[in-house]
Amino acid sequence: MSLFRRALAALLALILAAPAVASPALWKFGDADTTIYLFGTIHALPPGYKWQDARIEKAMASSDTLVIETLLDKDPQAIASLFPPPDPSLPPILDRVPEKSRPAFTALLKKSGLDPAMLSRMPTWQASFMLMGAMMKDLGIQRDAGVEDSLVPAFGPPSPGAKDGSPRKVEALETASEQLALFANLSEADQREMLASFADGQGDAKEDYAKLLAAWASGNEGAIAKAFADDKDLTPHLREILLRKRNANWAEWLKKRLATPGTVFVAVGAGHLAGPLSVQSMLAAEGIRVERIWGDRDQRTTRH
Repeated sequence: MSLFRRALAALLALILAAPAVASPALWKFGDADTTIYLFGTIHALPPGYKWQDARIEKAMASSDTLVIETLLDKDPQAIASLFPPPDPSLPPILDRVPEKSRPAFTALLKKSGLDPAMLSRMPTWQASFMLMGAMMKDLGIQRDAGVEDSLVPAFGPPSPGAKDGSPRKVEALETASEQLALFANLSEADQREMLASFADGQGDAKEDYAKLLAAWASGNEGAIAKAFADDKDLTPHLREILLRKRNANWAEWLKKRLATPGTVFVAVGAGHLAGPLSVQSMLAAEGIRVERIWGDRDQRTTRH
C-alpha cells in the first residue's frame, strides 16, 4: 500500500538533491502563558539533508520542551523486548503475499539478504519491519538521519563542560509499545497488504517519495494532504487507526497542555498536520486557532 511505501521514507528516493533552501511548514498556537509550535517531520532523510531555517531554529531555541511521537530506547536488547519471540507455527512468509506478487517478492527477499525461514517465524507486521530495515541498509540510508534524531540531541542533556545549564525536557506522545501495537493489532489482511506493498510498489515508490519529500521541503501541506487523500490502498479502517484516532488523541493532549505554562516544540509526522483529519483541524473544532508561521522563502512562493 502506498501509505506504507511512503512511510518507508528513505527507501527509494533519497538520492534526490535537496532544495537550495528548504522551508518545511511550521505552526503555532497558545494562550497568555503557553506557546506550542507544531512541526511536521520526515522520519528518515538523506544524511546531511538541510531542513532547518531561521523560523525553525528560533522556535527550537525558545522552547523549553520537545515532544515527539515516541522515544525509542537505543539499547538493542530493550528494542528486541518489544517484539514477540519466534513462532515456528506461522505460515511461510512467501505464502502471505498474493500469488501475483510472489516473483517480485522473492527477488526482493534475495536482494535483502534476509533468511526467509527467519521471516516466516515472525508475525507479518514484524517481518515487514525487518524487510524495511534491510532495504534501507542496502541503499546506504541511516535510520538516524531523520528530523527527530536531529531534534532530540538539541534538547537533551548538555555535553560535559557545557555552559547551557539544565537540559530541556524531551517527551513523547506515545510509548514505543503503543506505537508498535498499532501495527501488531492490525488485521492479518492489513498486515499482509503492508508486506506485499514492498514488492508491488517498487516501480512507483521512488516517484511517490520524491513528490512527498519535495512537498515537505517546500512547506506545501496541500500536496501532502493530497498524497494521503489519493492513497487508494489506505482503507477506511487504516485511516481511522493510523490517522484520525491518533490525531484526535494528540489534539486532546495539546489542548490540555495549554494549562501548563511554557513553550513546547511538538514534532510529528507531516501527514498528521495536513488535510481534513489534521491535528490543526481537530484543534480548530475545539475553538483553538492554529497560525502558520511563514518564512522569507515562503513569502516568495504560492501559499498552499
